[in-house]
Amino acid sequence: MNDAMLAELADLYRDLHAHPELSFEEVRTAGIAGDRLRALGYTVTEGVGRTGVVGVLERGDGPTVLLRADMDALPVEEKTGLDYASTARSGDTPLMHACGHDMHVTALIGALGVLASQHDWAGKIVAVFQPAEEVGAGARAMVEDGLFDRWGTPDVVLGQHVAPIPAGVLGVRSGVSFAAADALRITLYGRGGHGSRPETTVDPVIMAAAVIQRLQTIVSREIAGSDVAVLTVGAIHAGDAANIIPDSAELRLSIRTFDEAVREKVLAAVERIVRAEAAAAGADREPAFETLHSFPAVRNDEAAIGRLSAAFGEHLPELLVVDPGAVTGSEDVGILALEAGAPCAYWILGGADPAPFAGKSSAEDIAAVTATLPSNHSPLFAPIIDPTIRIGVGALTTAARAWLVPGEGSAPASPTP
Repeated sequence: MNDAMLAELADLYRDLHAHPELSFEEVRTAGIAGDRLRALGYTVTEGVGRTGVVGVLERGDGPTVLLRADMDALPVEEKTGLDYASTARSGDTPLMHACGHDMHVTALIGALGVLASQHDWAGKIVAVFQPAEEVGAGARAMVEDGLFDRWGTPDVVLGQHVAPIPAGVLGVRSGVSFAAADALRITLYGRGGHGSRPETTVDPVIMAAAVIQRLQTIVSREIAGSDVAVLTVGAIHAGDAANIIPDSAELRLSIRTFDEAVREKVLAAVERIVRAEAAAAGADREPAFETLHSFPAVRNDEAAIGRLSAAFGEHLPELLVVDPGAVTGSEDVGILALEAGAPCAYWILGGADPAPFAGKSSAEDIAAVTATLPSNHSPLFAPIIDPTIRIGVGALTTAARAWLVPGEGSAPASPTP
């Protein structure tokens, strides 16, 4: 990648970062992606799965390679202090690209530009700019809108996710790589009344407090030490005044698991505990359970990961490719592979400034530095622009070229920008 291209992509990244949009509201971002792809010669369709974008470039007979980037942001108030920090809001809600999807979009647009400029490959590129990953609904929405019926079944699904590991490191893992995710809304029903006469009420705030405490025993006391589960109560709402005991309390839970049996055990335990605490409190009404989203673990195909790792080693030898272990974060990209019946190869893109890692050679030292950095979803999360964009473009280009076959061209082109 030359300096002019990097500067253009860096400007694009800053613009996307400053203008985040929530799930299924990614109208501006989708428009930018569509315009960029048309200028590169791709056939573009917008409005797929509500706000998704599909770009296609076909050159003769060959494999179909699906390259995916997610576009949505989060309801987080940015505190990075960057000169391109987001001040955007959706109503009264502050917005931020706190998970790096702006980097994903930028890197994919860059890679699509590189691939369009190369004429020594054959096959079909299907570029998917996906909405609503953060609510686990975008991949399924695009599938249900005919993604594979309209553009064909891919031979592989490829993508990457930026993370606070050093720029210059790629995390590549075979098998279960990202956790399954379940998000629940639980409503506890009490009996409201005056705060001065609690004996006439069933207090849902007390009920919620007991539920929260007891839910934390599921992982510590019901899940084997050899298994993995994470249960987080991320939100609670009950009441609006100090002297009024409300009628209800709402909890929102996030559950992450790798194994289906563990997942089912955790979900069953949540329901058992919530119902038992409601009964213990003397609630007149059963609690209500609503699934906000649910999507499976990402399983990287062994053969696909072998091909990807070999390509990274051959064409990006300056980078360090490591197995990061299974990540308890979740991704709905796996739905695209499952619904297509195609192998998935999804990797982690290091986006942290490498300077703090200088001189750190052991895994323990590197992990210790990583633990001090803002994580994804933090209001301080901010990938370093260069070399993250440069590496992200190179990784996507190299991955695509690992499946695309040689085609007619005046001279072979490097798979890296």
